[in-house]
Amino acid sequence: MNIARRFFLKLVPLLVWRGHTLLAAESPSQPLFLGHGTMSGEVTDSTVLLQTRLTLATQLDADGDLPGASGVACFEWSMRVDFRDAQRTPFQAATDKHDYIVRAALTGLKPDTTYHYRAVYGVTEATAQAGPSGSFKTLLGGTIDAPVRFIVGTCMNYNKFMHGKVGRASGPLTATEEDKRLGYPSFEAMLKLRPDFFVGTGDIVYYDNPMRVAETTKQLRQCWHEQARFPRLIEFFRRIPAYWSKDDHDFRYDDSDNTTDRPPLPKIGIDMFREQLPLLAEGSNQPTYRTHRVSKDLQIWLTEGRDFRSPNAMADGPQKSLWGAEQREWLKTTLKASDAKWKILISPTPMVGPDDAKKVDNHADLGGFRHEADAFFAWLKETQVGHFTIICGDRHWQYHSIHPSGVEEFSCGALNDENSRMGVAPGDQNGSDPQAVVRQLYTSPTPHGGFLQITAGAELVMEHFDSRGVRVYRAVK
Repeated sequence: MNIARRFFLKLVPLLVWRGHTLLAAESPSQPLFLGHGTMSGEVTDSTVLLQTRLTLATQLDADGDLPGASGVACFEWSMRVDFRDAQRTPFQAATDKHDYIVRAALTGLKPDTTYHYRAVYGVTEATAQAGPSGSFKTLLGGTIDAPVRFIVGTCMNYNKFMHGKVGRASGPLTATEEDKRLGYPSFEAMLKLRPDFFVGTGDIVYYDNPMRVAETTKQLRQCWHEQARFPRLIEFFRRIPAYWSKDDHDFRYDDSDNTTDRPPLPKIGIDMFREQLPLLAEGSNQPTYRTHRVSKDLQIWLTEGRDFRSPNAMADGPQKSLWGAEQREWLKTTLKASDAKWKILISPTPMVGPDDAKKVDNHADLGGFRHEADAFFAWLKETQVGHFTIICGDRHWQYHSIHPSGVEEFSCGALNDENSRMGVAPGDQNGSDPQAVVRQLYTSPTPHGGFLQITAGAELVMEHFDSRGVRVYRAVK
């Protein structure tokens, strides 16, 4: 950093960047920033995880990275917007061991309540100052009867978004220079809808982009750094709590399982996902499949599709599992025990499809894990688990499909236009449903990015939107 810039930052520690306040916590040698903002995750009716990362700047450096910075941080939270009666978590050190990320769990919160929070950070506790405030609303829990609205999105491809055809874009090139500065337009559109929460169902980053394949820990972290600094993402996630699942591209590489020595190795991929997102409390070894009772009417399940799967190349049959036996039994047990009116499984990969015939890594694929899916659908019918719906990520087009068993599946589609493509129709000989047994009520007529909004109350309303926030399909149950 040159002398003039250092002097300017000493005079003006409070910076404003396109409406986003970025506080610089000063030291004798350099300021600290919250270059990735703050975010909340895994909110329940009484708990939440808060997270931030200390950085040396707010812009990418010459290597395309956003370096972290050593320091300390804690979180203040309150039901009051002015933080007058705020409580505070203990200070934690931001170190390179955890990529300068600080995460804290809040407990004992009230259901159906909006809380305000902010990071307090600096080189030392004595020099720490408060950053911009964010907010989250706790879940209603199983006794409060009120509508809930949330959004599901997937497949954010940074290189396709930023570099178009050079980045191997598969969909239309709609990103403007302003978009490339601010981030994916879907996040601006989603924020205007003010959802109660967001679910990112896999492929949050892409380690295997052909322009720069990430294999080492440093390279994997860079994929997260370059994306999380977008102002639209910072603004969205400081206001909207999120839940996260991983898929192949933010685990290892396309269609990856646990069988090869190709880097990154499975453990590195698993650990990186747990490090970068407020998914689990620090040091937790819990599996990443879980269920949340959102309201009296709604319960959601988020499955783990990579950690426990059998080899993709294994012959399909009773012994082959995408979920693993323990997760599969947990899913059945918790579904059967639920008295929620609406039961929604949010899966990183499709179970109904159709998908491409050449693929073998998901439940919808002919050579993939079809036996487990069919057995699960038969179990749903046998045990009369009613009002069950699947939302899937992974597929880069939006659709509404119905399995012969009656199970409905909605694909949320890719979040950015450049990562979208045309879908596969029932009856397509190059697809996973050549006999056209799947009934499809909607599929994207042209390639476009977007997201899926769900409103759960007396009715279950599923709405597909494009990346600019235009509704393109609506289904009501």
